Amino acid sequence: MESFIIEGGHSLSGTITPQGAKNEALEVICASLLTPEEVRIKNIPDILDVKNLILLLTDIGVDVTRISRNEYSFKAENINLDYLESDEFIRKCASLRGSVLMIGPLLARFGKAVVTKPGGDKIGRRRLDTHFLGFKYLGAKFLHNDERNTFEINGKELKGCYMLLDEASVTGTANIIMAAVLAKGTTTIYNAACEPYIQQLCHMLNQMGARISGIASNLLTIVGVDSLHGTEHKILPDMIEVGSFIGMAAMVGDGIRIKNVSLRNLGIIPDAFRRLGVKIDTEDDDLIIPHMDHYEIDSFIDGSIMTLADAPWPGLTPDLLSVLLVVATQARGSVLFHQKMFESRLFFVDKLIDMGAQIILCDPHRAVVVGHDHNVRLRAGRMTSPDIRAGIALLIAAMSANGTSRIDNIAQIDRGYEDIEARLNNLGAKIERIS
Repeated sequence: MESFIIEGGHSLSGTITPQGAKNEALEVICASLLTPEEVRIKNIPDILDVKNLILLLTDIGVDVTRISRNEYSFKAENINLDYLESDEFIRKCASLRGSVLMIGPLLARFGKAVVTKPGGDKIGRRRLDTHFLGFKYLGAKFLHNDERNTFEINGKELKGCYMLLDEASVTGTANIIMAAVLAKGTTTIYNAACEPYIQQLCHMLNQMGARISGIASNLLTIVGVDSLHGTEHKILPDMIEVGSFIGMAAMVGDGIRIKNVSLRNLGIIPDAFRRLGVKIDTEDDDLIIPHMDHYEIDSFIDGSIMTLADAPWPGLTPDLLSVLLVVATQARGSVLFHQKMFESRLFFVDKLIDMGAQIILCDPHRAVVVGHDHNVRLRAGRMTSPDIRAGIALLIAAMSANGTSRIDNIAQIDRGYEDIEARLNNLGAKIERIS
């Protein structure tokens, strides 16, 4: 197991460019299973979750060619259908949450898939009901294998229909879209997730010959086609990494430029940081965060305490609440964070409290932060990363702290951030990776 040793108190300055979006990469890579022709994808982030998914596709027979560090081609011409039912395949899927996105394409093209509970972050229950209900609406049949604790899904004749999703699940929407593009007839999905990465998936599928309309709304219409062909696609910058860099610039920055962020696809992320008092300038498609001695949390118009809550797109992504919470620990003022979408994502604040942050954890979903206004710096400590986003939040806290900190289980951070210590050290951080 690897760890980070972080020497706190060093200011960051310079320019940094975000990687390709992790969540989009997982979706569009799995979409390559929908055609036997070549699919070429650019700006793929070189991170653990994506690399493990690519290895899994190779195992099932996809011809994968690495053109450069961040560009691959995929050709799913000769899939080993027997391997898809093997214990080894089931075991590998159980350790990788992104593997769940293979179900829709496999069901659409081959009429069957095997599902086990996928791994991933320790952030509470992340149910698959929305995926299963969508497949059932399309006509798939489920058989539970008690001995292996898996579901065998059969869908030889998927048929389009109207469905109202029980929640705007991002991976659920992506999976159902990929299953529906080859179904007979027309599928209408209401309460669909509509974040930029879902939009990107739909645009890519349309380039492959799909017929999807309503893109960017929560009402998608998909007219099934007989087959899809190859295409080229470029992944957007990762909005969560952009938000993470804004947080770092606020806490320990001495003037940072974040390059090529795809500003129109960031939604309300910049404004969420501005509500904490963080100054953000824009120049073309770049964000510039100047050095700030102080930043002050806004209040609502009626003077009541600011509340930041996550919500489905175009609301605030839950993946950035951890970073926003850390930034608030050194702001002037108080703010309530309400994490609605996951059950255990705020439990990492215990580590911040140990570092000297003033945080009241009200319950598993709500925490009040009373900012230090830079009058009291956080103390260094030893921590363990419970998930990707809490891990990066703890890294930001450690960079701002007095003394030297250690973060264990950094494989969680590696799942979502490419070469993070090297890129931050180039800005002036002092982070060492040890075994």
